[in-house]
Parts: sequence; C-alpha cells; structure tokens
Amino acid sequence: MATVDSALSDPLLSLRLSIASNSAPIPTTSADATAGSEATENLAIASHLQFSEPNHQSFPLDAATRFISSDKPVDLRSIYFAWQKKDVAIPDYIASAQQLNEELSAPGGAGGKVQNLVFVERLDLITWLEGASEESEYIKPLESDTAAQAAGSAQVASGAAGGVAAVPSGAAVGRPGKTIDPRLQEIYNGERRMGDRNSVLRGIKPTASPSPTSFHHLQTNSTQEFSHVRKTAEIFLGRNRRSNHPSSTAAATIPTNPSLVALPKKPGRRPDPIILLSPSASSLLRMSNIKSFLDSGVYTPPDNASTTANILHISRLLPSIDPSRPLRFILVDTPEQFKPDYWSRVVAVFTTGQTWQFKSYKWQSPPDLFKNVLGVYVGWRGEDIPGTVKGWGRGVVSAQVEKWNQSQGVQGRWRDREVVEGIWGQVEESMRSRGWGKEGGPSGR
Repeated sequence: MATVDSALSDPLLSLRLSIASNSAPIPTTSADATAGSEATENLAIASHLQFSEPNHQSFPLDAATRFISSDKPVDLRSIYFAWQKKDVAIPDYIASAQQLNEELSAPGGAGGKVQNLVFVERLDLITWLEGASEESEYIKPLESDTAAQAAGSAQVASGAAGGVAAVPSGAAVGRPGKTIDPRLQEIYNGERRMGDRNSVLRGIKPTASPSPTSFHHLQTNSTQEFSHVRKTAEIFLGRNRRSNHPSSTAAATIPTNPSLVALPKKPGRRPDPIILLSPSASSLLRMSNIKSFLDSGVYTPPDNASTTANILHISRLLPSIDPSRPLRFILVDTPEQFKPDYWSRVVAVFTTGQTWQFKSYKWQSPPDLFKNVLGVYVGWRGEDIPGTVKGWGRGVVSAQVEKWNQSQGVQGRWRDREVVEGIWGQVEESMRSRGWGKEGGPSGR
C-alpha cells in the first residue's frame, strides 16, 4: 500500500491525499511560492501546483503522472483540470478544455496543452481521487509497491514467507526430524511421481518375483506377474481411444489436482453497469432527481434539485446476480463519450417515448434497442401511457408515480418505494437473463 513517503515524489498520490484532508492545492507561477502574488487560480499562467498536505511541496504542472490515457502518461495540469471540472456537464468540460488550451498557447500563457479525458477515464480518475476506489485500470502502480510485491512473491516462492517452511536443496525428503508445512505437503501429494534412471532403463519389476529354479512356481504365478503390465498398457491404449473422440473426453483429461482447485482466484475488477437517462426536459426523471428516486425511493421534481452533476453513482445489491457484493451503477444522460465496448455495459434506458433520444445510440431503432437493453418508462399515475411506448412491446416496462403535491412534499411519497423496487426487480431480471454474474456482464453485444 502506498504511504505518505510515496507522496513525496508522486504528484498523483499527493493530490489524492490533499483532497482527503480537505486542503486543496494552490496553482502558482513559481516552484517556491512565498509571496501571495505568486498564487493564481488561472491554470493558463500557472507553472506549478503547491501542496500543504501531506507535506509542503510543489510539482510542475507539466509533470507526467501515473495516469495513462491512449498509452501515454497524462500531465498534472490535465489531471487537476479534470478534478476542477468534475461536476460540470461533458459539453461544458470539453468547451472549457478548448478555451484553456487557447489561453495556454496565447502570449503570456504557460504553454503546453490540456488533454481532454474521455468519459470513462474522467469518471475513473475522479472516483480514485475521491477515495471511493482503491484501484484504477488507468493508473500504474508505484515503483515502490511493485518492488515490494515482487520481493514478497520471491519470499513466498522460496519458502521464506507465507508460512511455508524452507526446504534446503540438499535435504532428503523423509529424513527424521524434517517438518514440512501441511500446505506444501498437499502440493507434493498432488504431484505425479516420475520414474528414476533404473526404472526407465530396466522397466517396472513385478512385486513378487518367481524363483528361477522353480518352474512350477513360475507356472502358478505367471498370471500375476504381468498384471502391472496390463494396467500400464491400458493407460496408453485408453489415451489413444480418447484421442479419437476429443470432444466427449476433453474434460476427463484435465488434471484435477486438489491443491490447485483449493487455491482461490484473485478477483478481478468488475465492470460497472450503465443506466442511460433521457435528456428531455419533459422527462420526470433527470440527472437532478434520479438518485433520490432509485437510491432513496422518493420522487422529487427535477426542477427542485440543485445538482448539476453529469455523472452519478448508485450502489445496489442484486441477490440473484451477486448476493455478497453490491453492484455500482453509473448514471448518465448522454452516450457522447462512449467507446464501442461501453454499450455491452448498458443495462437500462429510461425513455419518454421520444425517438430522437436514440439518434446517438448504437441501436437507433427502438425495436433493436430494446432487444438488447431494458427500456423503462415512468409517467404520472392515472395518465395514459404513450402509444409509441406501448408499440415497443415487452422490451419496455412502464411505471407510474403519484403527481407531486407541493403542500405535502416528500411526506406524501410513501408509495414511491414500491414503484422503485419494481423497477429494480425488472433491471435485475433483465441483467441476469443477459449474462450478468458475479464477475461482470456479457463480453459484447
């Protein structure tokens, strides 16, 4: 695990620790800013980023970080800029990056260029900087962590660590006084014993050898002397027969070492499923109120909320998919920054019945879209469901909520929880039928 000492030379970790301590770094125009005039909020003229936590230090803004995008390290200025714009919409973030690049290249600017991170890269970076995730597929590990992990693996392999007793190279197995770790003995028991030089040159001798001077003894025991040969021949003849039917016996030829089966696999990072919302102003559920609805089970009008975030997270336990670990859902209202493989992670699309919503989707035709993704329509209770939504068939589920009563407020929203649980039940059933499990979703669609 990275320590505070690692932050002395790593700008990315310093930024994370600074955010955790609520002590934001300050852009400056010099490496050692002592005067207040050297501090600035304008990244176009700043040359360094000064930290007060966890230590007083300064990093150049053009310094490369461990965050990798398009196989290249991203500079500290781009990382800090992405953090500053974490709550703005994607179009605003792109426009701000273009404006900053123009100011950087203008006379008096610090030079360089801010890299525009794509949607998932920026989401992954913000999640890691906030401390919500301890790992990131875009961040290379620290050299100290890599070296420590390699040293630990070498110690385990040599028996010096991990509770496995070291076995000297010249020690004889079975010598009195020798103590072998039970786990190591279990591995030994699963090994296949190989013949030595004598058995290879002279063959396997029968366990009971007849006397060469007793012909009668040879006759009475001849049927027993070659039983081991028949067993050995059966192994090779059986292999030849199985080779003619590889499809039916492939599973039988796989070794089943109990010690290897017992070793747990290291869990990989599970991809987060994505839920797409409608950007329509007539939608009852938008980015401003969707989290309170799906997470807390309370509907509030979208205009009443003040949040302007363009990326939201909701954790939800779906027992039929993974009964022990909640799934973290990503909520967005546009696929502008999607890569092609992101569409395999889309599990639900909230719609108002307006087809213009799907113009930038992978599947622009509603029948094709709702064959691959669950559709969700939410309207007012007592009002008719639009005919277009009904025409899309069973791929779209409909739900209705009570109209908002300003005088009652959230106190009168006790029926919303039932509606929300029904929607989550449909999402869970759809994800399970499309191949979602403990390790993630389908490989591609």
